[in-house]
Amino acid sequence: MISSNLHKINLDIEENCKLSGRKTDEIILIGASKAQTIDSIREAYESGLTHFGENYLQEAEEKIENLSKDLVWHYIGSIQSRKAKRIAEIFDWVHTVDSVKVAMRLNNARPKSRGFLNVCLQLNIDNEESKSGLDLKEIDSFIEQTRGLENLKIRGLMVIPRPREALVEQKEIFGIVKNIFLALNEKGNNFDTLSMGMSSDYAAAIQEGATMVRVGTGIFGPRK
Repeated sequence: MISSNLHKINLDIEENCKLSGRKTDEIILIGASKAQTIDSIREAYESGLTHFGENYLQEAEEKIENLSKDLVWHYIGSIQSRKAKRIAEIFDWVHTVDSVKVAMRLNNARPKSRGFLNVCLQLNIDNEESKSGLDLKEIDSFIEQTRGLENLKIRGLMVIPRPREALVEQKEIFGIVKNIFLALNEKGNNFDTLSMGMSSDYAAAIQEGATMVRVGTGIFGPRK
């Protein structure tokens, strides 16, 4: 099932790249593997997937320890300050940075031997009280305050918009994020990553410029 699901999603990515005049190698597919078994992740890896996203540190530690070192691990959950040190030690990417305090902890804990920790700033694009993320007006200040953190590399933005059913509505919100991204680069930032789109809306995200899409149930099926 995982292999056939991946095949379908890769075809979808190819089709949506064609619709938007993009190349498929501009898109990184991340398997959102929260609550999935090591065997399921291994099956996805053997079917060609190399990027995986985890929400919980303790669950991720066992997987990272027991799976191939070729996998690229993305932390895509909320970050508790007390867990930032370990996250910085074992992950390749962190998509959910929205606090200067957490950014500093990640920076200070990153082993020099591992090189930069790639991070995305989480933007709360719909200003939802129930979700983490920076308000748009906070981003410039955040970037300025974290500019000197030598072990972090800010790669771009990550968003989790509220669910929208219609493709046109999904494209509208992702288009807004893309414009924010472009405006930040016009200010001199060298961002190259837009992490947006999940199982229900990755097609719209790709059409509006996503470079990373995070797909869980679309790959692994419903979580048990």
